[in-house]
Amino acid sequence: MEAISIEALRIKSKLKENDIIPILKDETESARLAGFGSPQPELVEIFVNKDEEEKALTLMTQLNKS
Repeated sequence: MEAISIEALRIKSKLKENDIIPILKDETESARLAGFGSPQPELVEIFVNKDEEEKALTLMTQLNKS
C-alpha cells in the first residue's frame, strides 16, 4: 500500500474528475522501499501531460482557493 499524502490524493482526485490522468511520484515511499531515509518526508510530485498542463494549473488554482 502506498503512503501518499492526503493532499496529493485530493489533487489526484480533482484532476481525474476533470479527465486528467496524473502520475504521482512519492520519493518518501521509494526511499522507504529501498531501505533509505528521505530528506523531505511526504514530498509527492504530480505530473500531467504537457497538453493538459494549463487546465491542470487552473484546477489547482481553484482548489487552493477553496
